[in-house]
Amino acid sequence: MSNIALIIAGGIGARTHQDIPKQFLNVNDKPIIIYTMEAFQNHPDVDAIFVVCLSGWQEMLKAYIHQFNITKVIGIVEGGKNGQDSIRNGVFAIADVYQDDDLIMVHDAIRPMLSAEIISDNILKCKKYGNAVTVIPCMEAMLRSQNEIESEESILRNSLFRAQTPQTISVANAVRIHKEALQRGITNSVATCTLLLELGEKVYFANGSELNIKITTTDDIIIFKSLLSMRKSEWLK
Repeated sequence: MSNIALIIAGGIGARTHQDIPKQFLNVNDKPIIIYTMEAFQNHPDVDAIFVVCLSGWQEMLKAYIHQFNITKVIGIVEGGKNGQDSIRNGVFAIADVYQDDDLIMVHDAIRPMLSAEIISDNILKCKKYGNAVTVIPCMEAMLRSQNEIESEESILRNSLFRAQTPQTISVANAVRIHKEALQRGITNSVATCTLLLELGEKVYFANGSELNIKITTTDDIIIFKSLLSMRKSEWLK
């Protein structure tokens, strides 16, 4: 059985207000997407990497892959018009090469602090339950609002979990749910876990981390730089 990382790098990164997509921004002389790929490159149980790449950036991505010696990349796929399209493009490309029982770990290119422990737990939980969604418990008070100005209702936080990536599923099941979604007119599900739930299926939790941040805004880039600096500190060893 093979374990394949599917890194989704099809977004334009509008919320960072930069001239280039956020996954290609350089932090400490290395593109964010390379930090992400290195997590899978360095994990002994990951056999291959596919990348769904924003149109027009494939050659730049190939140059970075060569420069930073990411040897597990065997496929670069063009992104779609939204996240569901991009994931489907990657899933179908993987299905052309790999077997039904191989595992696909769908991961955001802009989550560069992914740990080996999270990858391992995704593989373990997916083998046990049939899928795995990386989550962390919600620690804050949660309020529901109808107008984004005020609230009259709180939600019990013990029942809430924040989904991260990777989200792991077998090749056969990934192909099945994406084909079924097309047949049912589901076209804009934001993640593998939401697509499974929209199709009436159960998802199973794998252990995430508060450090597994998603770089969405310029504030997140500042946090990422700080985390990289802390990673080198002796007291964290």
